[in-house]
Amino acid sequence: METRRIGDVDVSAIGLGAMPMSIEGRPDEARSLATLHAALDAGVTLIDTADAYHLHADEVGHNETLIAKALASHDRGADVLVATKGGHLRPGNGSWTQDGSPAHLKAACEASLRRLGVEAIGLYQFHRPDPRIPYADSVGAVRELLDEGKIRAAGISNADPEQIRQADDILGGRLVSVQNQFSPAFRSSEPELRLCDELGIAFLPWSPLGGISRARELGSSYAPFAHVAEAHGVSPQRVCLAWMLAKSPVVVPIPGASRPETILDSLAATDLVLTADQLAELDATA
Repeated sequence: METRRIGDVDVSAIGLGAMPMSIEGRPDEARSLATLHAALDAGVTLIDTADAYHLHADEVGHNETLIAKALASHDRGADVLVATKGGHLRPGNGSWTQDGSPAHLKAACEASLRRLGVEAIGLYQFHRPDPRIPYADSVGAVRELLDEGKIRAAGISNADPEQIRQADDILGGRLVSVQNQFSPAFRSSEPELRLCDELGIAFLPWSPLGGISRARELGSSYAPFAHVAEAHGVSPQRVCLAWMLAKSPVVVPIPGASRPETILDSLAATDLVLTADQLAELDATA
């Protein structure tokens, strides 16, 4: 498995986004555990989660608990960097809300520590800016968690370039990752990707495959991915991830999966080499 770097940790070039295992349409636990174990067997050493990845109001941390169970029952579990997040909430009615207050983030981190069964979280990310709380206050709480040793590395999510620079400054140059939405149809995070490349900060695209399963029928942003996939005899999803990996060595996609075959197809993108012409064709789509 090709590796890339988040802070001072080498991780698999493609991680696993575990959210689909805990929200709407989630599978039963047995299939989720099989998916997590298949990823570990294939060499995945980065799993992304959040305390807000749950369905019902009384099951906060469902995804973290599931991951902890999978890691504890696999002989490679100790080799995995678990990246979790705090600051997002799910009241249980299908909505998503924010709480970026320092008090909430510190309490959320403590709860995540208990669910994951660790003394320090490998990578803790501020999930989403809260318009009611000064951004500096939220990131300041993450800095305190880092200084206290509750987390080993700090990241942010859903941030713009100004917030990236601000967070890195508040953290004393210790910001290791930025997790933003990025896919063939959602490219507005290109400036953030370029900034992360400039600063040497890992860029973790979330929902990197958004909608690409319908590549052939959607046209526009996705049609070229289907075209290149046909040329290689692989899935458009695999082409999409190979395209992202080619953009910069700081890119570490975290495709969501809830089936073993899905994550295994995604991981095969590390072996797919796209030509310069193919990359130009994919870059040119909008």
